[in-house]
Amino acid sequence: MYSGAQVALYPMSDDFVGVILGALSALDPYRPKFQIETDDLSTLIVGPPELLFPAMRDLFVAASSGGIHCVLSATVSRGCPGHPDDDICTPLGSVGSVSPLPERIISAKQAVAEAAVTGQDVAAHFSLYPLGEGQHMDEIYGCIDFLKESGVFDRPKNFCTKLRGDAGPVFATLSEAFLRFGAPEEGHVAMDMKISANSPSRAA
Repeated sequence: MYSGAQVALYPMSDDFVGVILGALSALDPYRPKFQIETDDLSTLIVGPPELLFPAMRDLFVAASSGGIHCVLSATVSRGCPGHPDDDICTPLGSVGSVSPLPERIISAKQAVAEAAVTGQDVAAHFSLYPLGEGQHMDEIYGCIDFLKESGVFDRPKNFCTKLRGDAGPVFATLSEAFLRFGAPEEGHVAMDMKISANSPSRAA
């Protein structure tokens, strides 16, 4: 399996360079498990699929904890056939549709219920893309059933689903959607997501 995320962080601050560089230290505990490459557009994180969302959560909470409006944009992928398998991406446990859908929904809800609270309120929207052969709509509908019972479901939107709540459960919900739905471990699944914190639009 190959799994990773292209991540871009946008602090709405005159000191955006300082905010970004300061937040990058939140990735330090994950660096032994990841390959990390940064260019002038984004940071590529390659590693175990279960660690991608905790790493993005910690990066985003570190950047937004000072109260500034901050946005994280990411494209996440697992099982892309365009990349060779990489040992660094070896899952820490089972990934994908390896058990019946009702069991996966229960496991996903439990994982979100056990997620640590960070104290940072966020809004998110995301789209899940199961690729390749298979009953994609069954998986998508199962994921929607999970989302509606996740505790952070806000509403459906055109082409995406909106979540709102503490960053801990929100990122856990995104992770569970990515890990448990869409395709078996060797199948290709992609996710597009945007996370926002401290938005002035929300205050208005």
